[in-house]
Amino acid sequence: MSAANKRPLSPFMIGPYYKPQMTSILSITHRATGAGLVIGTIPLVYWLVSAARGAGFYEQAQHVLGSMLGQLLLFLWTWSLLYHMANGIRHLFWDAGYGFELENAAKSGWAVVWSSIILTILCWLIAAP
Repeated sequence: MSAANKRPLSPFMIGPYYKPQMTSILSITHRATGAGLVIGTIPLVYWLVSAARGAGFYEQAQHVLGSMLGQLLLFLWTWSLLYHMANGIRHLFWDAGYGFELENAAKSGWAVVWSSIILTILCWLIAAP
């Protein structure tokens, strides 16, 4: 077998062939949070429709979304939204031609991660009764 045949076929062959990089992890997470936002919009629509249908429906929706599982899903949806927003802003800078240097890409990647976590916690602390 020649050396050319031993090369990995895809950069997603994580393991002995490919070391995950900050940019690839953030890119995969960006796509996953985009899908999560679409799926997470279903409970939001459920809540809005319940509010429009009347007090009984709204009370039931509040009970479902106020449960521990409902709160966890809403927390993750909030984080997904803020992560997706922060990474989207990062991509806008890239589209303008800024931040491609390895050091800057790593710094902006960590800024995305930490800002999404901090903003999510702040949102939930502010919204808490």
